[in-house]
Amino acid sequence: MNALPLKENLKKYTGIASCPVRNVISRFSGKWTMLVLCVLAENEATRFNEIGRAIPDISPKVLTETLKSLEADGLISRKLYAEIPPKVEYSLTELGKSLMPLLGNLIEWALDNFNAIAKR
Repeated sequence: MNALPLKENLKKYTGIASCPVRNVISRFSGKWTMLVLCVLAENEATRFNEIGRAIPDISPKVLTETLKSLEADGLISRKLYAEIPPKVEYSLTELGKSLMPLLGNLIEWALDNFNAIAKR
């Protein structure tokens, strides 16, 4: 990656509405968002309760909000089956799948550096 001089880099991030970094990263950098994406990446289609079991400390309300946000951003899709009881499955879209290798690198870095950061 070619690094621009610091002064030029800072200019790129000053426009709140026009900064791609701020606007894109903020959409998947919430406390639970990356974990939900990781759960969905492990399966083709995942039901709400399965996601909740995989992340037991997320409340149903927050999980619902997170899934709605990810769907609105086009990172996941929601499929409703006309059954009784209703069945809903969530899965990554192509856009969401394209994000996962990058998140994988971040996860790998976090695993490698967790101890160094946690002891500070």
